[in-house]
Amino acid sequence: MSFKSFDLNPAILRAIDKCGYTAPTPIQAEAIPKVIDGHDIIASAHTGTGKTAAFVLPVLHMLTKTDHHKKQRGQPSVLILTPTRELANQVTQAIRDYGRNLRVSSVSLVGGMPYGPQLRSLSKPIDIVVATPGRLIDHIENRNIDLSKVNMLILDEADRMLDMGFVEEVNKIADFTPKERQTLLFTATWDGRMASLARNLLNDPQRVAMDSQPTQENIEQRLHIADDVAHKNKLLQHLLDDDDLTQAIIFSATKIGADILARDLKALGHSAAALHGDMKQAARNRTLQNMRRGKLRLLVATDVAARGIDMTSVSHVINFDIPRFAEDYVHRIGRTGRAGANGTAISFALPDDLMHLERIERYTGKQVPRLTIPGLEPTRSLARKKKKRKYNSKGPTSNRNSYNDPKHKGGGRHLNQPPAHRRKQRAATKKTAA
Repeated sequence: MSFKSFDLNPAILRAIDKCGYTAPTPIQAEAIPKVIDGHDIIASAHTGTGKTAAFVLPVLHMLTKTDHHKKQRGQPSVLILTPTRELANQVTQAIRDYGRNLRVSSVSLVGGMPYGPQLRSLSKPIDIVVATPGRLIDHIENRNIDLSKVNMLILDEADRMLDMGFVEEVNKIADFTPKERQTLLFTATWDGRMASLARNLLNDPQRVAMDSQPTQENIEQRLHIADDVAHKNKLLQHLLDDDDLTQAIIFSATKIGADILARDLKALGHSAAALHGDMKQAARNRTLQNMRRGKLRLLVATDVAARGIDMTSVSHVINFDIPRFAEDYVHRIGRTGRAGANGTAISFALPDDLMHLERIERYTGKQVPRLTIPGLEPTRSLARKKKKRKYNSKGPTSNRNSYNDPKHKGGGRHLNQPPAHRRKQRAATKKTAA
């Protein structure tokens, strides 16, 4: 199958050829015809599967069928919601790449950026708005944008938007759009929250590419057990000496941890930088540009900041801190092995990380191979955390020796009475006294 089989506008096909793409991915092959036919869809699309083109290409094609002179200022025809600024930038860049031969206008409305340029963009006729929920709500409340002409609403990484607490914002935004719109929902996971959102927003949706295998076969996965943070640092230093590691994204659980690790790596002579949500957008953009241009070898990032990073030059992903959620693990390792290339994903696990690791392995359906490095073997093994005993005012609730415990042998028959030997002592004392 080729992109020509979708009967896309010739100008779009020329742009696809220039990007070097020859055949659609499975998610594109299933989603594009359904979108063009006007169906609402629920698409399960993990990172690296080409989901962005799965909705950008049909959107651009459908816009070529409309009369451009009818465009109004601040009234987009297509609204694309994304959870993070980085993902919004990725979608916006895809619109520019695939629509380079078209007269299609788009604007990105994301937090952390000045309002001035966004207001100027909204004062002109626009076709597509790519936005994060929070900033779009600001523009709606200030009457800078009118969503009454939106005929297509797209939720990209909808599960992540819910994880970040945007469910109320998403529903509020949808209320400002026409009910007869076409809605596309892309998600990596499916649960009760997603089902509820789909019922509220979609009309008779079709399911697309519900892939049961969330991880890519072209990514080699490894696990190293570490005793503590110092042991992690030694393992990391050993891995960074590998010449096969061209560029790596190192994931930290916290923003402070990302800053500290990036600082330590630079002190050791590595070209490294941090990327997290506390940085100003201009600084984040500079860091990503330096990474793309090869000025940085190591990017130490948090989960939210790394959303939407699409670089084919990333050979390794290193989970310095193993993620607590399986979906985050899949998104992390998907930063390598892009565009069909091979990648390597390495995770460090502390002894107390067994529960998180088991959750990841259940989700992916695979056990991550455990490896050791000679001279850096762990002295401890993975262990399940012990449950803390609950206490009440009378002591541990799990104490089965308590004579008040009905589950204890004989318990419940003489509640609030002393043990038998105490009763005998009291009886003997009374007899003596008498």
